[in-house]
Amino acid sequence: MSEEIKGAILQRDKETYAIVPRIPMGVLTPEILEKLAEVARKYKVRIIKITSGQRIALVGIKPEDIENAWKDLGMDIGPAVGLCVHYVQACPGTETCKFGQGDSLGLAAKIEKMYVGKEGLIPAKTKFGISGCKLCCGESYLRDIGALAAPEGWTVVIGGNSGGRPRVGDVIAEKRTDNEAFELIKKCVDYYSKNAKARERLPRFIQRIGVEEFKKNVI
Repeated sequence: MSEEIKGAILQRDKETYAIVPRIPMGVLTPEILEKLAEVARKYKVRIIKITSGQRIALVGIKPEDIENAWKDLGMDIGPAVGLCVHYVQACPGTETCKFGQGDSLGLAAKIEKMYVGKEGLIPAKTKFGISGCKLCCGESYLRDIGALAAPEGWTVVIGGNSGGRPRVGDVIAEKRTDNEAFELIKKCVDYYSKNAKARERLPRFIQRIGVEEFKKNVI
């Protein structure tokens, strides 16, 4: 069985796997929840875990059940390994939140549609965080590329990450409209893709060339 083809991640016991369906921006429906529960019961999933990327991992699936589990789910794979955009994290923003200053779900959906799961576009795994206000529930400063809204418009942040080598991202633009923020994010991805080394995460790329050099080429 191929982990990459089946979208499965080997677990600590070296015998079972986790599968992580794609759930754009972490937005669920009753039908999706029912399908996840159905598959979890059918294949005796040991743990159902909400991930930091606002997805749901089904953990403890036997290798012989993985292909059928994916067929039963009828969902796309949520990339968890590989050189691609893994996810776009977003808060509810103006859709429902009383603190929302920008349509974080709308901006995140455009990014998700353009990049998530498409191999060969970028040199290393990349994550986005989109927040509808300065409270930053989308963890915009801790993602490779982030944006957070204010009454005056979007602030765009690049080069953040958590993990073993944490880094707070750098602000490269403020007071941008929805379209301006999206276009700037596209420029950031394009410049990074064309100039970073193979497997070089965006935060490490920023540290190597400097944030001012990056800004000069995208602003």
